[in-house]
Amino acid sequence: MATTTDSFDAVWRGRPYPRGATWDGQGVNFALFSENAERVELCLFDPSGRQEVKRVQLREQTDQVFHGYLPQARPGQLYGYRVFGPYRPREGLRFNGSKLLLDPYARNLVGTLRWHDALFGYRIGHGEGDLSFDRRDSAAYMPRCKVVETAFTWGDDRPPRVPWHDTVIYEAHVRGFTMRHPDVPAALRGTYAGLASAPVIDYLKRLGVTTIELMPVHAFVDDRYLVEKGLANYWGYNSIGFFAPDRRYSASGKVAEFKTMVRTLHAAGLEVILDVVYNHTAEGNEWGPTLSFRGIDNQSYYRLAPNAPRHYQDFTGCGNTLNMVHPRVLQLLMDSLRYWVTDMHVDGFRFDLASALARELHEVDRLGAFFDILRQDPVLSQVKLIAEPWDLGSGGYQVGNFPVGWAEWNDKYRDTMRAYWKGDGGLIGDFAQRFTGSSDLYNRSSRRPYSSINFVTAHDGFTLADLVSYNDKHNEANGEDNRDGHNNNLSWNCGAEGPTDDPDVLALRERQQRNFIATLLLSQGVPMLLAGDEIGRTQHGNNNAYCQNNETSWVDWTLNDRSRVLLDFTRRMVALRRDHPSFRRRDFFQGQPLLGGAAHDILWLRPDGAQMTDQEWNSGHARALSIFLAGEGLSEWDDHGRRLSDDSFALMLNASDQPVVFGLPKELKLSVGAVLVDTSQPAASDPPARMDPTVPFTVPGRSLTLVRFAVQS
Repeated sequence: MATTTDSFDAVWRGRPYPRGATWDGQGVNFALFSENAERVELCLFDPSGRQEVKRVQLREQTDQVFHGYLPQARPGQLYGYRVFGPYRPREGLRFNGSKLLLDPYARNLVGTLRWHDALFGYRIGHGEGDLSFDRRDSAAYMPRCKVVETAFTWGDDRPPRVPWHDTVIYEAHVRGFTMRHPDVPAALRGTYAGLASAPVIDYLKRLGVTTIELMPVHAFVDDRYLVEKGLANYWGYNSIGFFAPDRRYSASGKVAEFKTMVRTLHAAGLEVILDVVYNHTAEGNEWGPTLSFRGIDNQSYYRLAPNAPRHYQDFTGCGNTLNMVHPRVLQLLMDSLRYWVTDMHVDGFRFDLASALARELHEVDRLGAFFDILRQDPVLSQVKLIAEPWDLGSGGYQVGNFPVGWAEWNDKYRDTMRAYWKGDGGLIGDFAQRFTGSSDLYNRSSRRPYSSINFVTAHDGFTLADLVSYNDKHNEANGEDNRDGHNNNLSWNCGAEGPTDDPDVLALRERQQRNFIATLLLSQGVPMLLAGDEIGRTQHGNNNAYCQNNETSWVDWTLNDRSRVLLDFTRRMVALRRDHPSFRRRDFFQGQPLLGGAAHDILWLRPDGAQMTDQEWNSGHARALSIFLAGEGLSEWDDHGRRLSDDSFALMLNASDQPVVFGLPKELKLSVGAVLVDTSQPAASDPPARMDPTVPFTVPGRSLTLVRFAVQS
């Protein structure tokens, strides 16, 4: 785009809404909220971004929104803001017109933030600390906002709208998923375009997942301390732009590339969910840089300490917390969410540290303004909403307490399944609760089993291969002397720490991985797989690889015989779940007795075939359990009003290290069944082995067996 300085001399009044820079086909409207600012200047840059060609004061102010309209501005125009007002940090006011600021509503950011002391509003090293005032211009070190053309040909794009109970989530990192993929063109690796390439989509379709959950794609900042150590904020939980897709993942530098990715994934029947970070920003605490919100209106945007507003309330561990009590901040969040649904066509969100968003004063309010607004919103109430249901503040752990319409990451599921398959005793009761959808957490207020997002591994922590290969974290590469990351991983190395050539240890690790994958995909609730777990991806024991933008974190697509077997097993388990509604129920089990009357839904059995007693649920030595799911007790209907039917299944679990003999009650009157899953074996037998229900059946140590009994005609 080429314009002359004189072309910007005409400044019309413009409108206070929509916020940000909006191209209407004739010119661009600029609107910026600041409750306490005294003056706002719009800074316009040449196409290279290096030269500031004009400053325009936004003289119009409506309801605390500064606005103006430039009839000659066009898409592609680069800009930023300078906001003037009092600098009184003790009162929470940190205006500094020397600092170029990013528009909170910018749809695109170009250039890279380059760390320099001039980015800070105070004089680093000055005796008065953050109370001092730094007059150096920060523009040379800042990215630029870019006016975008929002028009895009969506064609017949439609959201897949996968029902919750049919959903299988695949958590992936845009960059890490394709950086080492040999079939993705080199220029597209690590980008939105690479994620939408034919080899990747074919892989995802064959795997059978329904929904891709992308780690943060909002424009974010690499922390200064990481850059100085030669590292980067690989995960991206350090947002600075809630409307702009990060350009580091773009092969073209255009917002349209993200839209094309979504359209392509939709055409393949795949949903796109974004992991979003609205609880804090990259500006950190009072010692952080002035990049956007702090310089626009620190008092409004951030939660400040009530009796010492120089300091921040930090419920996130990242230095600051966005002030969701303020209506304009709440509006920012809602406008951002709607933008990603209406303009970018995404299918839902996973909210990082979601409890922080519900804090209206100090306590977490389960039905706070944020939840109320989302629930009544005609757009956002129709997409998938997933909470990470905790933050770092007092009372922040809220698993099971989010409202109707929300699903939650269920860390109780993760911890129980890890401990059970590690061999810890006394977990049969906990295992039963988590396996059946965590009714103790979600069977209230009309919530369903799919309120529970079940996972064994996620981006934060060990990969599945590392979970069975390391007893301890090995985070030395992060440069923090192995102090970072979780210490209580509930992991077990199966007899050797890290890499080994011992065939017995390797075989046990492979069996344990199959145990976890089978358990996850047979459990009620929504399963979430971590990208690469299905092919044995390792981070070499690093359980906090947030700063490893390298082969430590990137998926290695070099498959060997072991990884191919695991991939085939995972595909079979996903297909088994898809083909049998018994493993993806819409309602909780009722737990009514099956024997001595009409069949219902579930039966809990000891290995000898007798029903579990109340005392046995808490037995410290119990590590084996049998679960019988009666197909005739399904009692569910499809979307067309037809009653669903299924076969019956017996699932026999043995987390001990010795074989266990199982039997089934004769009262069930079962015919010979087919062994569909046996995790003690690397591959399925073809045809499936048969099981006579009248004959005791041996399940090897550290394994599970699933048997299907066809419904009798």
